[in-house]
Amino acid sequence: MKQSEEYILGTDADELHRLGVQHQVWASEAQKGWELANFREGQTLLDLGCGPGFCSTELGYLVGQSGKVLAIDRSETYINYLNKISEYHSLNIETRQSLFSELKLEPNSLDGVFSRWVLGWVEGADEVLQELYKALKPGGKIVLQEYYNWSSHAVYPQKPAMTHAINTALKSFKDLESELDIGNSLPQTLSAMGMEIVNLRLLPKLGTPENSVWQWPKTFYETYFPKLVENGYLSQAEMQNAFAELSELEATPGAMICCPLMVEVIAAKPRF
Repeated sequence: MKQSEEYILGTDADELHRLGVQHQVWASEAQKGWELANFREGQTLLDLGCGPGFCSTELGYLVGQSGKVLAIDRSETYINYLNKISEYHSLNIETRQSLFSELKLEPNSLDGVFSRWVLGWVEGADEVLQELYKALKPGGKIVLQEYYNWSSHAVYPQKPAMTHAINTALKSFKDLESELDIGNSLPQTLSAMGMEIVNLRLLPKLGTPENSVWQWPKTFYETYFPKLVENGYLSQAEMQNAFAELSELEATPGAMICCPLMVEVIAAKPRF
């Protein structure tokens, strides 16, 4: 299936809220990656696939007025949203709307790059990585957070309709002309480009009805399962059965959602 240049989950108000929930779950992991890469005041950093700019805003405070954040996304809606937020907070954020397949960056202009959930949705991800490599200054670092194994996504106790819906979501992703689990090949790809792997970190998340992590997959189901119905992957009855089982899980002591396993790869461009 040919991948659309539109967001697979859309860009409406419901998706903006879902992304906010998602960022709350993953904010500490992003911040840890920035710390490990020594992102700091005065640097020029790229947030590739910035979306509505939750990370861009935090990076804007991190680099301060002496630094700059370049925020790039393919969605005009999200770029416009970030422009308003950036102006309101007086942050030094330069935004740019661009398809990732058409990415053009100034060589040796960036101290660092952060990208999360981008490369797994891009056809020709190697070309994007080459462009990022050229844009990094010698010694600059790239922090990538991508899926390592989406098929690890499961609910416990197992529920047949939920399991089917989750597996169907994975099938719809596999039908795209991109590599969803690109995280497991990034170390080899970056090493072949001549970059030094600085740090590797698996990023597991386990949701229970009592913790906020649960809201991340739950809001994904609420957004994406209806799209699976619209696109003929699920029937209406299958979706309704899955949501009924999700409600059962939320009332089940000890229930868990094992979220798709992520990996963080931090690599540095040689100084010579």
